[in-house]
Amino acid sequence: MAVDAALIQSDESGRRLAIGFLNFAHGLDHYVMLIFATAVIGLQVVYGRSYDELLALGAASFFAFGIFSLPAGWLADHWSRRNMMAVFFFGCGVSLAVAGFSPNLVVLQVALFVLGVFAAIYHPVGTAMVVEAATNRGRTLALNGVCGNLGVATAAGMTALLAAYVGWRGAFLLPSAVCIAAGIAYVVLIPDDSHRKASRNASPDVRLAAWVAATVFALFILIAMTAGLVFNTVTIALPKIVDERLGIDVSLVMVGGISTAVFLCGAVAQFTVGRLLDKYPLHLLFAAVAALQFVGVVWVAFASGLVLLVALAIAMAAIYAQVTVNDMVIARYTADAWRARVYAVRYFVTYLISGVAVSMIALLYGRGGFDLVLMVTAVVALGFVIGTALIAVLVNSVERERRVVQPAE
Repeated sequence: MAVDAALIQSDESGRRLAIGFLNFAHGLDHYVMLIFATAVIGLQVVYGRSYDELLALGAASFFAFGIFSLPAGWLADHWSRRNMMAVFFFGCGVSLAVAGFSPNLVVLQVALFVLGVFAAIYHPVGTAMVVEAATNRGRTLALNGVCGNLGVATAAGMTALLAAYVGWRGAFLLPSAVCIAAGIAYVVLIPDDSHRKASRNASPDVRLAAWVAATVFALFILIAMTAGLVFNTVTIALPKIVDERLGIDVSLVMVGGISTAVFLCGAVAQFTVGRLLDKYPLHLLFAAVAALQFVGVVWVAFASGLVLLVALAIAMAAIYAQVTVNDMVIARYTADAWRARVYAVRYFVTYLISGVAVSMIALLYGRGGFDLVLMVTAVVALGFVIGTALIAVLVNSVERERRVVQPAE
């Protein structure tokens, strides 16, 4: 019995350590992908180029972030999820180092693209690993989402700080060292899991009829596209929105600090929604969060000055809350053996759209400023509301049928 207790304690410690690494990796993933979104403001002075022209250099990185999530999810399920995460740490570290030492904008653009390739690994692989290791999925996914949000939040503030005091190259080089150090620790402390793929469960928590599953999947494609476009447009453009529309003259460091404060509102929302997941039906909570996101984006489109910060806080809270609910819905209706591939499809669409978001911001900003950018984003957010509402109707009918059938079983 003592031996069994020791084994259980050892497994529990290993599970917590693995989740800790995955949470840190989630924050790191979003951090490294958003370095350029803030650094580009300082690069305007260095290279004498316009914001929209320089921002377009990062589009390839975000396209890669979406496209390469598909092979990442497939490789993880057929090879090793743990080893793919090791590739994530080292690949991001090397790419950031190349970006930091880049002699010109062409090399910088290539380095950002390669960074997107390696950063694409996290979401299909890391999210599946978190779900597999979690004992309380709602709270564990919420905490994981908060860590990702903290990565987004600190990216704006830390990048601005580093760019101001050690130059824009330092804003890439310091995170590079962190990625490589984390990769070494991960390989040493987390054992290989390639032997576990054969034992993964092939049945979802809740089975759906074929036509319902197909309809829900199609709606999730719509949701992934609209949610991805809203998420990436607002998070990428946020520092520049604050810079232009706050109505007062602020430094780059202050822009980064304010942006960080707004992003932290998303972290608070994810903590809250993690508890709500245990109390309310997932599909109804999903639709409610989508509606709040739409209201927030519309308000941002018309707000300015200090009111803008309130509108941004509400929009950001809903944007990050929907990510956690979205992951939980997939976890509930997808078998573990397929989960990395399903997350890969979701994030493939979501982050492929991020490349579109960068291009859209650059195109619309050049023609109508952030008024045009935000109004188009609000229309896209309405599409997200429609998708989640339809899923709520479908899933509600499925859950009602299950409650009717269960007493007779």
